[in-house]
Amino acid sequence: MSEKLQKVLANAGVGSRREMEKWITGGRVSVNGQLATLGQRVEAEDKIRVDGKLLDIQTEKPICRVLMYNKPEGELCSRSDPQGRSTVFDRLPRIKQGRWIAVGRLDINTSGLLLFTNDGELANRLMHPSHEVEREYAVRVFGEVTDDMIRRLKTGVKLEDGDAKFTTIRRHPGDDESMNQWFNVTLSEGRNREVRRMWESQDVKVSRLIRVRYGDMELEKRLPQGAWVELQLKDVNALRKLAKLPPEKETLLAAEDKKRLDHVRISRMRRAVRKHQINKKQ
Repeated sequence: MSEKLQKVLANAGVGSRREMEKWITGGRVSVNGQLATLGQRVEAEDKIRVDGKLLDIQTEKPICRVLMYNKPEGELCSRSDPQGRSTVFDRLPRIKQGRWIAVGRLDINTSGLLLFTNDGELANRLMHPSHEVEREYAVRVFGEVTDDMIRRLKTGVKLEDGDAKFTTIRRHPGDDESMNQWFNVTLSEGRNREVRRMWESQDVKVSRLIRVRYGDMELEKRLPQGAWVELQLKDVNALRKLAKLPPEKETLLAAEDKKRLDHVRISRMRRAVRKHQINKKQ
């Protein structure tokens, strides 16, 4: 039975469906020696190449896996950087089939929760605006924030790429007299630098931004910056349910990996992060 090429590539873990559509229109994908076209359908026996490399498209879909990563400031959400700067993919575990796909992006100056999966369809649905998956950020704002400003941000402000609004805005207690105030904000889309641009539309500046939740998945508070942990099956399936996908039945997690983050695991993670940082500088 034939399937759309971008869906086949996404299911194989090559990238999200949206990313695969760009690759196809960009001439990076061929089928049976011919440049592929967007919307083209393929069969199991077709020879699919990406950047000239033949893909081994398995008939069985790989087990859906999801990583939670605590991104530090200063890392790029790209697979490589010509200037040699650190990227969020540098320390992720090797994967036998497909590759890790970032669920959304965070700019270089934003830290916090970043999810990765080997399931392109899951990544696509969690990112797509039509699914309205809620994101929550902790944001430190420099400048006076009035009730009128908060009301405008919740009603909607005009940005260069369209209207935008926060679903909720919660001011942290005790910050009223300070020029640096912390808020928790939520929104159901993820445009480029959207949170920063919304606050800047009110003539205040974001001095720190941390993503703390994506959908129902909250950032593990004890997870060190620069470290990752693989999600248990129940958490993977919570994300799949949110994306309206059938549940995964298997996991590759070993028994010891299913335990909560204890002092030993956290210390091991911190040592690995420090070792990577030292090697990067050499």
